[in-house]
Amino acid sequence: MPCAMPADRAFPLCKPTHTGTACVTLVGDTWAVREGLARLFALPPLCDLSADGRGTAEIVLAEALNNIVEHAYAHHGGQIEVALSLTPPDLLCQISDRGLPLPDLCLPSGVLTPLEQLSDLPEGGFGWYLIRTLARDLDYRRDAGRNLLSFRLNAT
Repeated sequence: MPCAMPADRAFPLCKPTHTGTACVTLVGDTWAVREGLARLFALPPLCDLSADGRGTAEIVLAEALNNIVEHAYAHHGGQIEVALSLTPPDLLCQISDRGLPLPDLCLPSGVLTPLEQLSDLPEGGFGWYLIRTLARDLDYRRDAGRNLLSFRLNAT
């Protein structure tokens, strides 16, 4: 997958324009992410999604936000901005942080390693596989010290 991202791609964060838009700023720690997700899922547009759409959004958003906490903010704290916009049939998700960049400024491949035995199953390492499997139009770039991640999810 190419790592270069289009320079002209718009990335408007936290500018709610209608009821189908939600924006939150979270502290980059595990508990704040958990509380922030609960807050987001209680409001439009996430509370208006189908059960399948909510489940998909919960998995992808939790994986992306927890990766930021564990890796981008591994050595220092910071904030995470999340902007969501519902444009049926899609939910556009945009996430920004000022943590460490992804290695080589590239999204992880998300390829699962084949297992010899079930006992070889790791405890983690499935996040990018899940994100890449469930999200569309996945885009990452680094701009002015910010990590910018955007993607679309099926909202139906």
